[in-house]
Amino acid sequence: MTEETEKVGNVSQSRYEQIVAELRQVVEQQSQGSFTIGDRALEIEPIRARGGIADAEWSVKQSLMRLAEDIGLTFRRVEAARSTASRWPKQHRQTGISFTIHRTLGRIEDEEERFAALTTPPEGKMRWTPDDAKRRVGWTVDNPETPQEKITAIHHLARDEEVAAIVTTDLLKRPQVAAKVSPENKVRVVEEFTRDETVATTAATTLLRRPDVAFKAMADDTARSQVNHAQTERSRQARDAFERTSPIAPAVRHIDRTAEFLDLVTACHAFIAAAGRTVPGLRDRTLADDERTLVHQNIAKVRATLDWIETAVDTGKVDVDDELARLLRGE
Repeated sequence: MTEETEKVGNVSQSRYEQIVAELRQVVEQQSQGSFTIGDRALEIEPIRARGGIADAEWSVKQSLMRLAEDIGLTFRRVEAARSTASRWPKQHRQTGISFTIHRTLGRIEDEEERFAALTTPPEGKMRWTPDDAKRRVGWTVDNPETPQEKITAIHHLARDEEVAAIVTTDLLKRPQVAAKVSPENKVRVVEEFTRDETVATTAATTLLRRPDVAFKAMADDTARSQVNHAQTERSRQARDAFERTSPIAPAVRHIDRTAEFLDLVTACHAFIAAAGRTVPGLRDRTLADDERTLVHQNIAKVRATLDWIETAVDTGKVDVDDELARLLRGE
């Protein structure tokens, strides 16, 4: 494509260059105007040392607000012009560099460093851009380029809690994004999302329905103890609710007083429930000889205990004979 046919937007390259040259003159005029406003505001209210005493009749803000109103500008515009003019004495201002660049680089505290920076554009560039100036002073840029700048821009845009929630949800729906999150951070995310008891309950229930997850979770002593405690507490609550609401509760309470009926039924139910959770995990799994021996020994103890319970229920005799006692002791 020749220079005659190259276009920028709707104009040719040559016309674009004419517009740039024209607007640079306009920007220069605006910069001079902004510095003039700043200089006059400084004349009215010079920069005072911290802790200085304001004029008795007018405070700095009152003076600048009056000036802004009288010339048709906002207070912020006048105050910014005054601040920028104070950072750039006339001999250090540079033509061809916009007031915006002067204002941004004016944030550099050291004077020598500040004045040198204005005449030293970033490496490989002929002139300062607003984003380059913002990078120089550590501000968030308008057009982020590096990964860190993009991260900073996302954090800046997501300061609103609702926006942050939506962005987080959308990002975590992308498998490639979720895959790059470290296990530690994934755990942290889950912990944050499950602070709500309802969410935590739903998540835990769903996860424990996955056999591999449930098996690994129960390998943790604390987790297993909490589950057992929860089962016992649930049984107690069910018992309390039964006694409060069931029409046969009085009769059951009579049985309870004579044979601790509900405690025994609860113990049997807990054993059955535990077996129901554990045995399916043995599917397609062959135990080693020593494992089978240990399981058979415990099954023998369970059978003997069940016989003992049955005898106690039928006869009221709860004595443990010598053979059962030795078996329960593992002898």
